[in-house]
Amino acid sequence: MLTVTFLGTAGSLPTPERNPSAVLINREGELILFDCGEGTQRQMMRAKTGMMNLDYIFITHLHADHILGIPGLLETMAFQGRREPVTIAGPARTAEVVELFDRLCYYSRRLQVRVLELEAGDVVRMEGYEVKAVRTSHSVPSLGYCLREDPRPGRFLRDRAVALGITPGPLFGRLQRGERVEVEGRIVMPEEVMGPARPGRKVVYTGDTRPVPEIEEASREADLLIHDGSLSDGMADWAIETMHSTAGEAADLAKRAGARMLVLTHISSRYSDDVSTLLFDARRRYPEVLVAEDLMKIDLKLRDR
Repeated sequence: MLTVTFLGTAGSLPTPERNPSAVLINREGELILFDCGEGTQRQMMRAKTGMMNLDYIFITHLHADHILGIPGLLETMAFQGRREPVTIAGPARTAEVVELFDRLCYYSRRLQVRVLELEAGDVVRMEGYEVKAVRTSHSVPSLGYCLREDPRPGRFLRDRAVALGITPGPLFGRLQRGERVEVEGRIVMPEEVMGPARPGRKVVYTGDTRPVPEIEEASREADLLIHDGSLSDGMADWAIETMHSTAGEAADLAKRAGARMLVLTHISSRYSDDVSTLLFDARRRYPEVLVAEDLMKIDLKLRDR
């Protein structure tokens, strides 16, 4: 299971329909949060995602609409009995911001918070996958993130194993676990009875950014690219000035990268009532595009190649 839930999809200002930025990934029951705008914990309650299995919060940059939900989320988790540490990872000065939250708030929590300050290229390893920090281009120090699962073993070729004299049973399991086995004095290696390795899933989240080559490279054949799509193409000059992306620019990047799906987020309040302009600008370049809505969920399936 890998489910992406869009908890907050607004641009710099929240609207009645859109909360500030936050994207949650549930991978096999393990929760990973990207950005944490104000009210994120309530959005998690509304979406029924749970929060007690959240171990990592990855922050793209330190603008208020991406971080002000952190104190409330930590306090809510503590009130619900969470005692295991939570790690907050982000660009330079993330530790300073977390310390300021501690100084400003009379926390009741007994919850250890660890901080990782990352640079582009840094990798955080988890069991079965990794999150890599990617350079982005915004008005303050910023990072995007690429969550990438480890490759999966190929399919077990049962007929080939039988042809090699292996009897169905425990030896099949050993070969599938990567162990070699002996049959009638001959060693059979796992690669003799396993198909090619299959790719894990890949999700890229940009945060606020101009389109940059590093994001394009990270998004090669991504299952899902979640890209800043704040503005329509008609506001390209303003996108450059504020260091955001237009819908068309995000779509061009997704097409060049061969991403399987593009979701535009960080939607300007200009489009609160009608996102058709953003969809038009993007889909005339690249068809597999959605505009994120609060509480929208996407399930990403495993693929063989």
